[in-house]
Amino acid sequence: MTLTDTNSWTGIREELLRRIHERVWQPGEQIPHEADLAEEFGCARTTVNRALRDLAESGLVVRKRRAGTRVALNPPQRATLTIPIIREEVEALGRSYSHSLLERDLRPLPPMLHGAFQVSLGEDVLFLKTLHFADDRPYAFEERYINLAAAPTARDMTFNDVTANEWLVHNAPYSHGDISFFAVNADKTLSKKLDAAKGSALFAMERITWAGELPITHVRMIFAPGYRMRTEI
Repeated sequence: MTLTDTNSWTGIREELLRRIHERVWQPGEQIPHEADLAEEFGCARTTVNRALRDLAESGLVVRKRRAGTRVALNPPQRATLTIPIIREEVEALGRSYSHSLLERDLRPLPPMLHGAFQVSLGEDVLFLKTLHFADDRPYAFEERYINLAAAPTARDMTFNDVTANEWLVHNAPYSHGDISFFAVNADKTLSKKLDAAKGSALFAMERITWAGELPITHVRMIFAPGYRMRTEI
């Protein structure tokens, strides 16, 4: 890792992760103190602290006051999740992809999202509604908010030719994210958009991505009946 990489807590976190994964620090082993790591990386102690807090929240290290920080003996086993490009997902099924942009608008973020998706008060975000198709059949309905402070060039995008989903994957790199999965019942609107029987259970997900501490996008995706999510472990 170069000196430039240690200017941010995310760069330090990646180096600490490397040492844990490559067994430079063994499970249960105490790692150097914050002050020693700060001196090694040539950064502020608070920067090291932020990186260690993130690793602790992930369950990879255990921190105790006056006892220091140790590599977790039994770190959590996690599935590998990547942000899929819906077009590629549909085409991988051997089906033809298309999409329809239903709405595009600059508007304030709804109050109910301020706690989870913290953008500057008074700043407009880009709101989009998109319907994705597979072989001209509804595949997924998407509602998305884009923080223009994190992705300013999105303001000039129409998203008629390329979806916000695909554009953001290629143009707005994220450092981390939060995702939840749940079921929703098809109301009159969803029933019409996704060609689903009213009241039927639909697979849904919400995802927020960040670049450091700056939120990039909040998206809710609801899939047509029959959708199945696959991942790796």
